[in-house]
Amino acid sequence: MDSNPNHSQVHEEPNSFIENYWDIFGGILLAIVAYYFHQIGNGTTSTIFAALAIISLSITVSEVADILAERLDEPYGSFVLTFTAVAVEIILLFNIMLQVSSSPEAMQTVQGGIISAVIVDMNVLLGLAVFIGGLAFSEQQHNEDTSSSYTTILYVASLALLVPSILGHSGHDAATIEKASYIIGFLLFLFYITILIFQTKTHTHFFKATAKSRIFRYKRKLMEHEHGHEDLHENYIFDKLPTLINFLVIFALIFVIGILAEIFAHDGMHLFKELGVSTGLAGLSIAIISVAPEIFTAVKAAKNDQIQRVVNIAMGASTVSILLTVPALLILGYIADVRLPLNFNPLEIGALIFTIILAWKTTDDGETNYFEGISHLMLFLCYAVIAALY
Repeated sequence: MDSNPNHSQVHEEPNSFIENYWDIFGGILLAIVAYYFHQIGNGTTSTIFAALAIISLSITVSEVADILAERLDEPYGSFVLTFTAVAVEIILLFNIMLQVSSSPEAMQTVQGGIISAVIVDMNVLLGLAVFIGGLAFSEQQHNEDTSSSYTTILYVASLALLVPSILGHSGHDAATIEKASYIIGFLLFLFYITILIFQTKTHTHFFKATAKSRIFRYKRKLMEHEHGHEDLHENYIFDKLPTLINFLVIFALIFVIGILAEIFAHDGMHLFKELGVSTGLAGLSIAIISVAPEIFTAVKAAKNDQIQRVVNIAMGASTVSILLTVPALLILGYIADVRLPLNFNPLEIGALIFTIILAWKTTDDGETNYFEGISHLMLFLCYAVIAALY
C-alpha cells in the first residue's frame, strides 16, 4: 500500500486530465484530419472523421451547456441543453439542403433527418437513459406534468406536419405544398413562442422535479458524501470560467461544428449515394450524430438519478426539433433559394405518432423503470429496420 498521498495524486492527475478533455482535444484532432482528407479528395475518410469530430466537439458543447444548466436551474437549464443540441442539428441539415442541386435525394434526407431527430430523442435518448437509470434505481420519479405537457405539444406539432403531407398525397401541385409548408412553419413558430412563455414564465413548476424525488436525491448525495465519494471533475476548467465565457466557448465550438458540417454534407451525400444507403437511413444517421451528445448527457443524468433532467432533455429537444428546426430550415432555405417541402412520407409520420403515444404511456404516471426504457429501444430498432429497407 502506498502511504504517500502525493504519489497517488500524481498517478490520478493524468487520468483525470484525459477523462475531462478527451472530447475537445480529440475533436480538434479529428477535425484537422477530416479537413485534410477533404482537401485531397478522399470523401469516404473525410466523412467518417468529420462525423466523429462533430460528435466529439458536440460532447464538449453538451458538457459546457450542462454546467450552465446547473447554474441556471430548471427549466432554463434544460432549455440551454436542448437549444445547443438543436443548433447542431440545424447546421447539419441546412448544409445537406445546400447539396440538393448536385444530389436531389438530399431533400428527402433532410426530411428524414427532421423526423428521425425526434424519434432518436424520444426512443434512443429517453429509452437508453430510462433503461440504465432503471437498472441502477429500480424506479425513478419525475414530474408527470412535464411529460403530459410535452406529449400534448408533440402530438399537436405532429398533426400540423400532416397538413402538407396530406396535400402531397392527395394530388396537389408543388406550389400548393410549398405554400402550406410555409404557413405550417409560421404556425409552428408561433406555437413555440407560446410554449416558451408557458415553460419559462407562467408554468415553470410543470418542468421541475417533484419534492419527493428531490428529497430522495438529496438523501443519496448525503450518503455518498459520508462514504467519501468525491467529484471526479472538480478540476474541470469550464466549471471555473464565468457564465459569459462559457457561452462564448459554446458559440465558438458550434462555429467549428458548422465548418465540419459543410464537409460532412458535401462528402457524405456522395458517400451515401455510392453505398446505396436509403434516404431514410441517411436521415437516421444524421439524427444520431446530432443527438449523440444529448444521449451522453442524459445517460449521465439518469445514473445520477436526475430523471427529471432526462425527461426535460428528451422531450424538450424533440419539441424544439419540430417547432424551431422546421421554421429555421424553411427560412434558411428561402434565403439560400432552396425550398423545403414538408410532405413527409407515411412511414415518418406514422413512426412519429407511435413514438409520441409510447412516450405518453411510459411517462404519464411520473415513474419510469428499465422495462419502459427497453420498450422505447425496441420501437427505435423496428423503425431503423424499416428506414433501411423502405
